[in-house]
Amino acid sequence: MDWIGFGYAAATIFGGFLGYKRKGSVMSLIAGLVFGGLSAYGAYNVSNDPKDILVLLASSGLLAVIMGMRYKKSGKLMPAGIMSGLSLLMVFRLLLLTIM
Repeated sequence: MDWIGFGYAAATIFGGFLGYKRKGSVMSLIAGLVFGGLSAYGAYNVSNDPKDILVLLASSGLLAVIMGMRYKKSGKLMPAGIMSGLSLLMVFRLLLLTIM
């Protein structure tokens, strides 16, 4: 079971929900649900086959780029810096899974 992947998906969904509750951002909610859902599906795939990383890698990689650009533009650690960091860690983790 890929608990780290499911935890990442839950953090993504929770972050989108927090963005909606604190700032009223419907876009944060939608993005959190979409990227979190894709990440959960990818974690499910990795749980069944550790080499099946494509969905989780694509969703975390895209989120790392998007949130990294937001962090560079705003300079705010919360939420863009944290999500870009978590997403980058997930990308590195998945790439290590393919090597091992």
